[in-house]
Amino acid sequence: MTGSVSTRPKNIVVLVADSLRYDSVHPDGLPVGLAYTAANATRFTQARSGGCWTLPATASLFTGLMPHEHGADTHSRGLRAGVPTLAAILKEHGYSTHQITANVATTEVFGLDAGFDEIYRIWKEVPAVHRKIHEVMVLIGKPRLRTKILSTDFVTGKLSEDLEASKVWLQSTVDAVFQRARETLSKNSAAGKGSFLFLNLMETHFPYHVSPTFETTSEGLFDKLREVVALYHLVNQTWLTRERNPIADRQMAVLRDRQKAAWRFIAGRVDAFIRELRERGDTLVVFGSDHGDCFGEQGWSYHFSNVADAGNRVPLYWLRADGDGAGVVVDMPVSARDVFHGILQEVGDARGHHHITAEPDRSLPVMQSSWYNNQGKTLERFRYDQIAFVEGQTRFLNRQGGWWTAPVATVGPEPVFVRMPVGVDPVEDAVAPERRAALHATIRAFRAFADEHGG
Repeated sequence: MTGSVSTRPKNIVVLVADSLRYDSVHPDGLPVGLAYTAANATRFTQARSGGCWTLPATASLFTGLMPHEHGADTHSRGLRAGVPTLAAILKEHGYSTHQITANVATTEVFGLDAGFDEIYRIWKEVPAVHRKIHEVMVLIGKPRLRTKILSTDFVTGKLSEDLEASKVWLQSTVDAVFQRARETLSKNSAAGKGSFLFLNLMETHFPYHVSPTFETTSEGLFDKLREVVALYHLVNQTWLTRERNPIADRQMAVLRDRQKAAWRFIAGRVDAFIRELRERGDTLVVFGSDHGDCFGEQGWSYHFSNVADAGNRVPLYWLRADGDGAGVVVDMPVSARDVFHGILQEVGDARGHHHITAEPDRSLPVMQSSWYNNQGKTLERFRYDQIAFVEGQTRFLNRQGGWWTAPVATVGPEPVFVRMPVGVDPVEDAVAPERRAALHATIRAFRAFADEHGG
């Protein structure tokens, strides 16, 4: 564990590889493609995201709160007014705040622009590849976007930018994000300003880029077509509306391998960029993922409504500007939302309750999800909200008034949740006394939020 914070970093960079699963980075338990980062970081092996898709998970990173607290989740779709954000607080400390993103969901559409001086939408800064193809693909393949694009309503009309943002589905933008970050740091440095940068990379998000432009990974025409069809069903969550998942196990394995390949495609550049930042000598770097994807684990596909380890266990690396903590591995359950508190500790802000690297035992690894209403067609058996927590090597899940349990997932198939006997309360039976009150309060507040929103 690292010690107390001694030197305030001049620059802070939070780098998120969107949707990246823990096991895509650590297929055999050790990191792939992160030689420099792993050697110079505090590495967390049991970090869990608070949410299971970009909006709630990123909002938790920005606020240190759970989705039911900050309000930006599947049901409510927007950050609650007045919630202090990391960017706004760092601005108070004199940092120039910038978001450089490849995901439209992290912008003003859902209120995640709060506190940023500038937001660079990388899809607006790169030339389109196959423009006509990406327009047709979105209009035909994404009903949610088609509805918004063709709507005359002002609010939904704002989201028509998704059509342009979908450019990132057909081409890699990682190099453009890094170049914009370099330029921003240089500009602020010349002006004598410190920088807070939040960077979002979409290569590891659907459709999982394995090359500079979209490609299938299968051999043969029919297998390529099956892969494309599986991607269609994955992004449109059609399995929620059908009695049987339309994606066969074999194709689900192809999709999972796509993300692993997508990580290998950018890993070297991510590692080199982190090294470049660290060699400035004045920059705190936090690298990880907002959430993961499910490729059949626990019966779930993609993200939006799961609390499986595949969807919530995320890679997390903390690289202090002073080099403290290099090579340390923290192998205990923590919540990724405590990145918020750790960064505030680094700048001396008392609103940071604890430093995740120094006091990981104070973290409360709780995950939650809200059911996804797929155009009003989601089957009744998928219409429930879930909350889960990790204690030691065990996960406990609450849904539909009952408790379920499963071991912590490791490399290989994820253990299935088993129903616990009626009347058993794992908070009382399995949790240390000093953590029970906070956990009980969190679960009660989540259930009240879910009931309010029909979950």
